[in-house]
Amino acid sequence: MSGIWGWFGGGGSQRTNNAPKNAILNLRSQLEMLQKRENHLLNQINEQDAIARKNVATNKAAAKAALKRKKTHEHSLEQTQGQISTLEQQINAIESANINRETLKAMEEASKAMKQIHGHLTVEKVDETMERLREQNALSDEINEAMINVSVSNVDETELEDELEQLQQEQLDEAMLKTGTVPVSDAVHRLPAAAEGPLKGKAQAVEEEDEEAELRKLQAEMAM
Repeated sequence: MSGIWGWFGGGGSQRTNNAPKNAILNLRSQLEMLQKRENHLLNQINEQDAIARKNVATNKAAAKAALKRKKTHEHSLEQTQGQISTLEQQINAIESANINRETLKAMEEASKAMKQIHGHLTVEKVDETMERLREQNALSDEINEAMINVSVSNVDETELEDELEQLQQEQLDEAMLKTGTVPVSDAVHRLPAAAEGPLKGKAQAVEEEDEEAELRKLQAEMAM
């Protein structure tokens, strides 16, 4: 019963829903009475059937009377069951109609809500808003790029050169550690400028010694 009451709403709409609600209540009350009558008739039919079976061999008149009463009850049962079926159909029809009405009402409320949400919103206004957003985003990108360029322009070129030379020196030192040798040309370039004169001769002597050693190595390989 609680589910049926829920379909008919309450509050301000209760007054307008009285007709279908009352119809449902009356139909269900009548249906309940008919169902009780149906159970009573079934019991009567079973009882008369038992009497007929009990007297069929000893008292045919009593058995015949019991069967007659059974037939009467069966006829009443058919009528009652027909009425029950009709009432159930009526209840289902009213409930379905009321559900459809409430569904339509909910859809109408949803339509009003959508209209209120949209208000005066149009496709043109949406396009205008999106265009303004794109312009502001583009302006923001330009500002960011300008600020980055300013930051880069403020970098000291001398510091960049010093850092670059330091990186080159680190790579050279790493290569020397891996090979275990110091290229003569690199050693010369790494000498201080003030000692370039005297040390240059030493570097040349080292280079000549390396050449002699390489020549002797080559001669030994050829002799083999």
